[in-house]
Amino acid sequence: MRKKIILIPMLLFLFVSCKKSEESTAVKPKDSTATAAASGDPLPSWNDGTLKNEIIAYVEKVTKEGSPDFIPEEYRIATFDNDGTLWAEKPYVQELFAFYRVQKMVEAKPELAQKQPFKAVIEKDKTFFEKGGDKALIELVAATHTGMTEDEFEASVNDFFKSAKYPSKNVPVKQIRYQPQLELLNYLRANGFKTYIVTGGTIEVVRAISQDFYGIPKDQVVGTSFKYKYDAAKNVLQREAALDHFNDKEGKPVGIQLHIGQRPVFACGNEGGAGDIAMLTYSQGNKYPSFQLLVNHNDSIREYKYQEKDDASLNAAAKNKWHIVDMQKDWKKVFAD
Repeated sequence: MRKKIILIPMLLFLFVSCKKSEESTAVKPKDSTATAAASGDPLPSWNDGTLKNEIIAYVEKVTKEGSPDFIPEEYRIATFDNDGTLWAEKPYVQELFAFYRVQKMVEAKPELAQKQPFKAVIEKDKTFFEKGGDKALIELVAATHTGMTEDEFEASVNDFFKSAKYPSKNVPVKQIRYQPQLELLNYLRANGFKTYIVTGGTIEVVRAISQDFYGIPKDQVVGTSFKYKYDAAKNVLQREAALDHFNDKEGKPVGIQLHIGQRPVFACGNEGGAGDIAMLTYSQGNKYPSFQLLVNHNDSIREYKYQEKDDASLNAAAKNKWHIVDMQKDWKKVFAD
C-alpha cells in the first residue's frame, strides 16, 4: 500500500494554495557562477566560516592526485534532494502543479467540476480528503498525473513552468531556487563531480526543469515514478495509474541503486520530513571519504522556519556527525535572482 501513496503530505496542503500564475523569467545555469568567476570565491553566497571551509577542504582533498583521500573521477557522485534542499517547499511545487492540472482539466471538461475529486479541489474542500484518506488522495494523483501519453504529460509540465508563480513569495518558481546551492552544484561539477537530483517528487516533473534550473540533465534525475505501457500501434508510452517506485526515505537508496548503481560520496538533503536520512546514511557507507550535508530551515525572515516534531533529521545528523547548514548563519543570500 505504501508504494501507492505518493506525496500524501504534499497534497494535504493543496487547498490553501494560491491560484495566481504569471510568466516566469529564464536564467541560464551559468548565471549563478558569475560572481564566483569575478571574485575567485567558488561559494560567494555562503558566509565565510566553518561549514564553507569544510566543504572546500573536502573537495580539495578528494580531488588532489596523490592525496590519501583522492577519489577517482568516476566515483565522484553527488546526490541532492530537491524540495527544501535546492528550492523552497512551502508549498511544494508539485502541489501547485497538481492544482494547475485540475484547473486545466475542468476548463476542458466543465462537467468535471461536479465530480470528485475535482469538485473538492475547486471548492477547496479539505474535509473531503480528510474523510477519504489515502484512497481520495491517490484518486486525485491518478486523475491529474496519468491517463495520457508521456509527450502529453511533458507538454503539460512545460506549460505549467512557463507561467507558474510561487504563492507565498509571489515570484516566478525559478526564483525560489537556493542561490548557495546553485553555487555548490557548479563548484562540485567544476571539480569532476557528477551531480544528481534524488527527489521524492515525480521524476518527470523534475526532469522538465532540471537542466534549465540546475544544469542537471534529465538522465541524472532520480524520483518517484509511475508505471508505463508501450502502445505499439501508436508508438507512444502511456502513463498508467500505478506507481512503479516511491522514491522517499528508504526508497532513496533503492532509487540510487536503480538509476546510478553506486553510493554517492557527497549527499545533501534537508530537515523537514525525515525524507533524506536514509540517503545520507547510505552515502556515509561509501568506501571513499564522504560528505553529508543537511539544510536546516531556521530562517523565518528570508525563507521559512519549521522543523520535524521529533527532530529525527537533526538527531541523525548529530549522531552521525553530518554537516548542518544553519540557513541564518551560513547563507549570505538565500534565493536566486
